[in-house]
Amino acid sequence: MESRPLRYFVTVAEELNFARAAERLGISPPPLSRAIRRLEADLGVTLFERTTHSVALTPAGEVLLGEARIALDALEAAGRRARRAAAADAGLVLAVKADGDAGLLQPVLERYAADPAAVPVTVRLCAWRESHRLLRRGEADVALVHDPFDRTGLDSETLVVEERVAVLAARDPLAARDLLSTADLGLRPGEVHRFRDGVRSEGRDLAQMLTLVALGDMVGLLPASVADRYPRPDVVYRRVTDAPPAVLSIAWPQQSRSTAVAALVRAAVAVAEATRTRSALTDSKAAAAAAV
Repeated sequence: MESRPLRYFVTVAEELNFARAAERLGISPPPLSRAIRRLEADLGVTLFERTTHSVALTPAGEVLLGEARIALDALEAAGRRARRAAAADAGLVLAVKADGDAGLLQPVLERYAADPAAVPVTVRLCAWRESHRLLRRGEADVALVHDPFDRTGLDSETLVVEERVAVLAARDPLAARDLLSTADLGLRPGEVHRFRDGVRSEGRDLAQMLTLVALGDMVGLLPASVADRYPRPDVVYRRVTDAPPAVLSIAWPQQSRSTAVAALVRAAVAVAEATRTRSALTDSKAAAAAAV
C-alpha cells in the first residue's frame, strides 16, 4: 500500500467533504474521488458512506483512519531520523518537559557521558504532554514522560513513582490545613489543575504555573519532588489523600536499535535506582532517630 492514497484518505476522513479535502491537497475532486475508490477496491472494503449531502466513515474507515495516521506518522518520523543521522554532528535528542525530570536529568547525563557508547546529547525542552509526540514524530530519540501518555509504538521503563501534592497560594484558606482531598481543591477525576473562573492562561513551564498559583488564579497537583526543589514564600504544598501518584518514565521508539539510546536508558534506570536507594536509607535513618 502506497502512502499517497493513505494521505488522501486521511484528509477526506478529517474533512468529511471531498471538495474541502481536494482543496487541502491541492488537487481537484474527481481524481481524489477516483483515488479513494481505488483504495477501497484494493482493500475490498467500503471506507465512506456517500450521499449527495454527506460523507461519513464506515466502521472499516474508522479502523483504517487510526492505523493510517500511525503509519503516516511513522513514515515521516523515519525520514526525520534518517536526516538527523546523516548530519555531521549526529547525536541524540532527549525530550523533557522543563522542570519535569524529578531532579534526574543532570545525573543521568553525567552517568551516560561515561558510557563507551555515549554520543553528544541535545536536551529539547518541551511543553506538558509534548515529549512523547516528539518521539513519535522522529524529532527526539528518547524522552522523559509522565503518565498517562500514548504508548503506541513506544517502549518505556518506569523511573520514579512519587506522591502528588497540592500547590496553592499561601493566602488561600485551604493553606491552613495539612491534609487535603481532590474534592477540596475542586478537581474532577483525572484533573491535575483548576483555573479560577475566567482565567484561561495556562503556563508552559513550572515558573509560570507557580506564578498563577501565587496570584490565586489556579490550584493544582505536582510531584512531591517539586516541593523540595522549588520552595516559594507565596505558595504552599500540602499532602492530598486521594491524588494518583506521579509516574515518570523514559521512553524510546520500539524499532530503535541504537546502542547510544540503549546506553542512555541504562544510565537513567541506574540513576533512578540509586536515587530510590538513597531516599530509602534517609527515610530509615529518620525513622530510627524519631524512635529514640
